[in-house]
Amino acid sequence: MIDQLYNLKKLQSDQKFMERAQLQSKINQLDAEIMLTHNQISSACVQKFGAISDFAVLEMHKNTMKEHVKKLEAEKLGVATKMQKVIEEIVELQKETEQYEYILDEMKQEKQLKILKAEMEASEEYVQSKYINR
Repeated sequence: MIDQLYNLKKLQSDQKFMERAQLQSKINQLDAEIMLTHNQISSACVQKFGAISDFAVLEMHKNTMKEHVKKLEAEKLGVATKMQKVIEEIVELQKETEQYEYILDEMKQEKQLKILKAEMEASEEYVQSKYINR
């Protein structure tokens, strides 16, 4: 029973680690998109015959990109909050896993002591029976 609980907690911990890695990947992706958008904002300019040929249109374009950055940063903050919760869950699961591991180790030690005790009793009985037979 303890083995099953230990394996379950270990599996849950591994799943949370994978979830944390996915969230970290999402944060990195959002950071890259934010940086790319900032670069686009700083490099956007008026072109004589291009799509952006008016300063008003350019300013609207830059404002749109700034709003996009704000949305990305809000999303990043939400993902970071989720990741913090996952990290807290990982810590709790690891504590539980360590507790079950400790209990398993104690049970194994008790089992080994019982086996040693039984072997010692058997060897003592053998020696006593040999001594009595003489």
